Amino acid sequence: MPARDRTRPSDPSLLDRTPRAEPLGESEAFIEFNEQLSRVAKVERPVLIAGERGTGKELAVHRLHYLSGRWQGPLVALNCAALSPSVLESELFGHEAGAFTGAMRRRQGRFEAAEGGTLFLDEIGLIPVQVQEKILRVVEYREFERVGGSEPVRVDVRIVGATNANLPAMAREGRFKADLLDRLSFEVLYLPPLRRRREDILLLARHFLARMAMELGREPPELSARAERQLEAHAWPGNIRELKNAVERAVYRCTGTVIKEIDFDPFGRVEWGGATADSAAASQSPDSAPASDRGGSPAAPAPTVPTFTPGGGESLADALRRFELHALREALEAARYHQGEAAKRLGLTYHQFRGLFRKYKDEFPS
Repeated sequence: MPARDRTRPSDPSLLDRTPRAEPLGESEAFIEFNEQLSRVAKVERPVLIAGERGTGKELAVHRLHYLSGRWQGPLVALNCAALSPSVLESELFGHEAGAFTGAMRRRQGRFEAAEGGTLFLDEIGLIPVQVQEKILRVVEYREFERVGGSEPVRVDVRIVGATNANLPAMAREGRFKADLLDRLSFEVLYLPPLRRRREDILLLARHFLARMAMELGREPPELSARAERQLEAHAWPGNIRELKNAVERAVYRCTGTVIKEIDFDPFGRVEWGGATADSAAASQSPDSAPASDRGGSPAAPAPTVPTFTPGGGESLADALRRFELHALREALEAARYHQGEAAKRLGLTYHQFRGLFRKYKDEFPS
């Protein structure tokens, strides 16, 4: 077999062969995942990486590839979502000239491009059943035919799949071939969500903060105690991707040396039909649930609502100030310091809420 060209490929599907930054984490769940990944990396078998969106599955695939004996070979990726069966088949296996309208010449598919290396199939649960048949043949016999061709093409490729779907359930329902699932799941690695890696939140946040500050050419700001509490209390439905976006947005918006608060919803300032775009979904997220519902410590009882007694020695203005401050503090704590959600709880627009918050901002330590 002729030697392959080791120059950097121009095709964006051929991922950078230079190892990316190491995944960061010191939590027990993350360390256990990395230990499992390191062990299976050296075994020439297919691997499935399961996990929620935004957990860093692609970064894990990079680490697996560069710890394997195929590290000098190509790492080729294909996101299988939203591709029709015919397009996906052509992307994976290539096609011959004249195979369909517009096919003017032979085109190499991802399996051929990954020869001697690793093929990463993201969103593998979305591959149509008819295409799964051809992938099964590659896994079993290491050969396939291009679309429109009849000559077998032999390949030496390791397949790594990633998914956030329940593949065993899909196999039981006939939406994923059980034979293919059996062959792809030599080892299944579960990448834990960020809510199960809470020890890693501030570590990752400071990493993203420093990188964003470097990109902007400025000194990295510090996280205030309140911002750290916000980060640690948030439910992170979008996981590391959401954390990265939230922290980078905070650095970009920060005009001083301290990030005082984190804005988790970039749409919070947008008006949709006259209402602040803080959706009901946010209020129903795990982040807005009581701590006891999320497996943490039970929430402390709410402070007593301020009262006012005419002639009791306190002016009405002072009583109103106490009540506004109490309502503001309660709304912020209930919304985990998400200001758009706090505004909604108080029945205010975002701009009305910001005016109230500025009035009492000295009461909230940075």
